[in-house]
Amino acid sequence: MWDSLGGKLAERWAAVSGPALTFWLGGLLVWLAARDGLRSLDIATAWLTRRSGPVQWMFVLAAVAGIAASGLLVKQLTRPALALLEGYWPGWLDAPRRRLVGRVSRRADADAERFQELAGPVHDGTATAGQRAEFAAVDGRLRRLPTRDRLLPTRVGNVLRAAETRPIDKYGLDPVVAWPHLWLVFPEPTRQELTAARRSLDLSVAAAVWGVLFVAFAPLAWWAAPAGLAVAAAAGWGWVPARAAAYADLVEASVDLHRPALYASLRWPPPRHPDHEREQGRLLTTYLRRGLHGTAPAFQPPSAPDVGE
Repeated sequence: MWDSLGGKLAERWAAVSGPALTFWLGGLLVWLAARDGLRSLDIATAWLTRRSGPVQWMFVLAAVAGIAASGLLVKQLTRPALALLEGYWPGWLDAPRRRLVGRVSRRADADAERFQELAGPVHDGTATAGQRAEFAAVDGRLRRLPTRDRLLPTRVGNVLRAAETRPIDKYGLDPVVAWPHLWLVFPEPTRQELTAARRSLDLSVAAAVWGVLFVAFAPLAWWAAPAGLAVAAAAGWGWVPARAAAYADLVEASVDLHRPALYASLRWPPPRHPDHEREQGRLLTTYLRRGLHGTAPAFQPPSAPDVGE
C-alpha cells in the first residue's frame, strides 16, 4: 500500500513540479551568471554541508515544497491565462477587442467570398491543383471560425468557440450546457483522449505563464527578459493554437459520435432527420438547463436489460 501511495504521490509531484523545476533551474543559471558562476554554487554547497543533518533536510524539504507550490500556483493561473489568450478581456480593453474582432470578420468575409469562387471549379472537376490547394486552405480557415456574432479577437478563442458552438448550429444542442451529461456517457477511451488533449493544452498555456514569470529574473541578468518572452511567444503563438485545434477537433468529434447515447440515456425521443434534430436539440438543451413542463416530448420506454444481468 505504501509503495503504491508513494508512487502515486511521486507521479503527482512530477506532473506538477516538472515545469517548475525547469523554471527554477533556469533561475539558478541566471543567478550563477550574475555572480561568480560555479564558484558561487560551490560556496553555497559548502555552507550547506557544514550544517547539521536536520538543517540540511529542512533546506531540501523547503526547496521541494517551494517548487511544488510554484507549480500549483501556475496551474491555478492556467485557466485565467487561457481566457486571456481566447480574448475574454476586461472592459477597459473593449476598444482594441472590437478592432481585432472587426479585422477577423473582414478576413472571414474575404475567405467566404473566395470559397464561393473556388467551390464551382472544385466541385465540377475543372479546378487546377493550385485552386484545389487554396480551396482546402480557405475551407480549413473558415472551419476554425464560429459564426459572425460569436467571433473573438484571437485565433485560440475562435478555434475553441467554433468547437463549442458548432453543435448548436448542426444539432441544436448546446455542448456547454450538456457537457457534464455527455461526459458521463462517453466511453472510457474517448474520455482519456479528451483528458490528454486538454492536459496538453493546459501545459502549453502554463509554458507561456512560466515564460512571462521568467522575466522577473531580469534584474539579475538582462538576457532573462528576452529569453522568457521568447518562450512565452513560442507558446502563445505556436503551441497553444496547435493544441487548442487538436482539443477542439476531439470535442466536436465526441459530440458528433456520442450524442445519440445522451438521447438514449435521458430516454429522449431520437431525432428522425436533421431539421427534427435541431428542434429536439434546442428542446433538450432547455430541459437540461432548467427543465420543462407539460406532457411533451414523451419519454422513450426504458431499454430492456441484457440477458444475464
